[in-house]
Amino acid sequence: MSKTADTAAGFSLAPAPMEGKGSYNRNSAVQQAGASPAIAALVRAAEQISLPDAPSPIAIADYGSSQGHSSLAPMAAAIHTLRGRLDAARPISVFHTDLPGSDFSALFGLLTTDPQSYLRWDGLTYAAAVGRSFYEQILPAQSINLGWCSWAIQWLSRAPAPIPDQVQVAYSADAATRAVYARQAAEDWQCFLRHRGAELASGGRLIVVTMALTEDGDFGYRPVLDALYAALRDRVGEGFMSEAELHGMAIPTVGRSLPDIEAPFAAGSFAGLTIEDARLLLAPDPIWEDYARNGDARAYGARWAAFSRSSVLPTLALALSDHGPERTLTFLGRVEAGMADRLAAAPRKFPIPLVIVDLRKA
Repeated sequence: MSKTADTAAGFSLAPAPMEGKGSYNRNSAVQQAGASPAIAALVRAAEQISLPDAPSPIAIADYGSSQGHSSLAPMAAAIHTLRGRLDAARPISVFHTDLPGSDFSALFGLLTTDPQSYLRWDGLTYAAAVGRSFYEQILPAQSINLGWCSWAIQWLSRAPAPIPDQVQVAYSADAATRAVYARQAAEDWQCFLRHRGAELASGGRLIVVTMALTEDGDFGYRPVLDALYAALRDRVGEGFMSEAELHGMAIPTVGRSLPDIEAPFAAGSFAGLTIEDARLLLAPDPIWEDYARNGDARAYGARWAAFSRSSVLPTLALALSDHGPERTLTFLGRVEAGMADRLAAAPRKFPIPLVIVDLRKA
């Protein structure tokens, strides 16, 4: 086993919340486009879930909501569907969950002011937030009727080892390191399922959308990740950060194959859950589609760099020896600018593989 994997026990970089002040909301077009095909599955689940007797409220959980913009369309679709099954006065509770440091102010500001917010048109739906990791039980047992988790469980509970030659394990040439991450991904998937199995009420459903691997094992995003790693190496070359700091940087995300998703269900059920449907798809890429239409390479580079800044760069910044506000902001700005330049120089189309999973509580 490599030195990298041998030292895994002493390395545990946990994911940081997305960049605050609404940055993730402004730069989440890719996530919203990718989740769109799963909204139909959420609507079907809302049509089929068992409902508690009146006057008990219906409870929806939005696991990994971040700043909320990507949640507006799926929550609205679910609530509209449920309203068609309920008497006029039946309340619905929506629980948005994310890490404790998440920008919940941006979430509640959005729910209050955005024209697409369910709070603007449904006076009997109530919003709440839970600031805890979904790798533990965060809501009462048997309390959730319908769950949604989009672009969230690709984030591991921790980065189990440094990555010697990249910051995304999918493109590491080190087989031992890839194996360590694969084990962590399997453990985290089972952990997530156990807690959701406890929280879902009988007859409840959970729709999961997450980063995947294509049938030939491709994680996607290769040009973006190559540009990111090159921009980080540039920061080392200019003396802004050290080799040791770079070596401590790892994005704790994985793509799971369909067999990875299905593995816990080999006996038919797991944690009281069964898979109603699981399918792989290649998500649309609105950034590439805009470039193909207008030929604006600078915008292409800037948008993918902003996507990376809002989603993964805050986690990488935790490896800086001094990750106070001033140095972190400088790091974010310099790496984003370096990525934007490299991506603009050679725009490329790449796959965005996702898997959609429909889970049912017996």
